[in-house]
Amino acid sequence: MRLTIIGCSGSFPGPDSPASCYLVEAEGFRLLIDLGSGALSALQRQVGLYDIDAICVSHLHADHCLDLCCYSVALTYHPEGPRPRIPVYGPSQAAVRLGRALTADPAAAGTQSAAGTGHGMTDAFDFTRLAPGPIEIGPLRITTAIMNHPVETFGFRVEHAGRVLAYSADTGPTDALERLARGADVLLCEASFLEPPDGAPALPEGLHLTARQAGRCAAAAGAGQLMLTHITPWTDKADALDEAGQVFDGPIALAAPGLAVTLE
Repeated sequence: MRLTIIGCSGSFPGPDSPASCYLVEAEGFRLLIDLGSGALSALQRQVGLYDIDAICVSHLHADHCLDLCCYSVALTYHPEGPRPRIPVYGPSQAAVRLGRALTADPAAAGTQSAAGTGHGMTDAFDFTRLAPGPIEIGPLRITTAIMNHPVETFGFRVEHAGRVLAYSADTGPTDALERLARGADVLLCEASFLEPPDGAPALPEGLHLTARQAGRCAAAAGAGQLMLTHITPWTDKADALDEAGQVFDGPIALAAPGLAVTLE
């Protein structure tokens, strides 16, 4: 199983990275996890635009899903005709919400278009609603759990050939993430915040993790490696590494576009 970082900027694209998008490959099968703002451009540097086999969407905030709208155009209007629909696994209402972002006609959002009326998200994608628990997608076994975030959000445990990748998506502290990451070879974990200094306002609850909280989760789960992602452009990455390293003594890396890790 191979993980390639397509985009990892937190909350919005930064000067050196699109928003969240991760490519997982096994046995020739290519799964995208999230396709956030700006990620479709960077994706094409790593893999053919029409070589994606399935997509998992963790939640419906723009920095994790909005480039599905652009991708639908590329799939629908190919000069040789529409490309085969790609399976998309995501939260409830994913087709409708993304359809509203795509079209000016809310009544048509999420529906397959009629001839001459433009296109809808379901012309390009075959949507399946996620639920907590295991699911088989190609050669991958994926276990999902609800994270601690203001909208319906899924974290993922991806397993193949005895190797495990865990992905936090966006979340505040939650025991569910520790369970997903138990014994994972790599925990790809958001670290949007740094711990506030004494006297500073408290961070919002149920929104994101600090780098220190990500490190604590990796340590509690017994993860082999921690990879910090979803770091906002105004957050100092060196400080994030330092905070996580104070509580997790295993290898720690920073996600970066184009970075690839093979779990073997």
